[in-house]
Amino acid sequence: MPKLPGKIHNPAPFFLFILLCFSFIISATSGLTFSSDVTALKAFKAAIKPSSIKPYSCLGSWNFSNDPCSIPRAYFSCGLLCSGNRVTQLTLDPADYAGTLTPLISKLTQLLTLDLSTNKFSGPIPQLYSLTNLQTLVLRFNSFSGTVPPSLTALKSLETVDLSHNYLSGSLPNSWSSIGSLRRLDLSYNKLTGSLPKLPPNLIELAIKANYLSGPLYRTSFQGLTQLEVVELSENSFSGTLEAWFFLLPALQQVDLANNSFTRVDIWKPKNGNSDLVAVDLGFNRIEGYLSVNFAAYPLLSSLSLRYNRFRGPIPWVYSKRESLKRLFLDGNFLNGSPPAGFFSAGTSVSGSLGDNCLQKCPVSSQLCLKSQKPSAICQHAYGGKPRS
Repeated sequence: MPKLPGKIHNPAPFFLFILLCFSFIISATSGLTFSSDVTALKAFKAAIKPSSIKPYSCLGSWNFSNDPCSIPRAYFSCGLLCSGNRVTQLTLDPADYAGTLTPLISKLTQLLTLDLSTNKFSGPIPQLYSLTNLQTLVLRFNSFSGTVPPSLTALKSLETVDLSHNYLSGSLPNSWSSIGSLRRLDLSYNKLTGSLPKLPPNLIELAIKANYLSGPLYRTSFQGLTQLEVVELSENSFSGTLEAWFFLLPALQQVDLANNSFTRVDIWKPKNGNSDLVAVDLGFNRIEGYLSVNFAAYPLLSSLSLRYNRFRGPIPWVYSKRESLKRLFLDGNFLNGSPPAGFFSAGTSVSGSLGDNCLQKCPVSSQLCLKSQKPSAICQHAYGGKPRS
């Protein structure tokens, strides 16, 4: 008699069960936040005064009985983002958190964005050498003090740094130029001193307004900055001559150097008549000499402020011929003669002020001439004459 074959069991359900178990284990393991990241987050929250953590705020939702990177998020509902089991973004809401920034923040080695803006953090900014992947650092509108950490210049992935509106002091690190990826740098409204160092080569926007920086603007600081579009250095103590190379930076569009101590400005015509320069503010300096006709050679210039300096002589007639010029502030100088008639012709759209000068025949019917001229005695004295008795 032939031997009957034994009963064959279908192995598929068993293997499917094993696969599901394995997948569950992998999923559960990958959902656990990296231990050093959890340590950093706990230290971060512990460094903030509990009384400043409102129940409805992002930090108010942080409960470490749950995993920070778990999905769905019953806790850690806002304030951070993860990729896999690593924290990649820490962005707080503006909820008046008060405290310090723990040095253990450096354990978040996969962090791409750190944004604590518009809160009440104080104390020094810790060294951040290990945050080598950091691209965006925004700490504006806080109360950080101490110096700008030299470690920032070692973070080669940085694209945006905004430390404005704090109480940072001391001089700027000399190695900013080593951050080839940096596009935007804002250190405005601090207490920084010293001169401007060599700047990052790919910078697009530079803002260091309202500090105590001093000395001339050296060409070496701006060497090779072919993409720089915006320069805001007003309310400092820069001095000396603003040299012609500055306005010839190839991508320059907006310049604000008002409220400094410059005494002279040299300006050449742009090469081949090509320039993207749109706005220049050199008001409230100590610039002497005559108004340069070369300002009118910049084809896109629409706003020019040279107010409250020590310019003298006539207003170049070509200023009134530049159709792109829409805002012109020359008030508060010692300009004399008659202003160009083109400013007052029908259809002109120039706004601004020519007042507080020594001009003659500035029609009071024009908005440009609403502010009265200087008394004749002051004008005579400025030009070497004797005041009238």
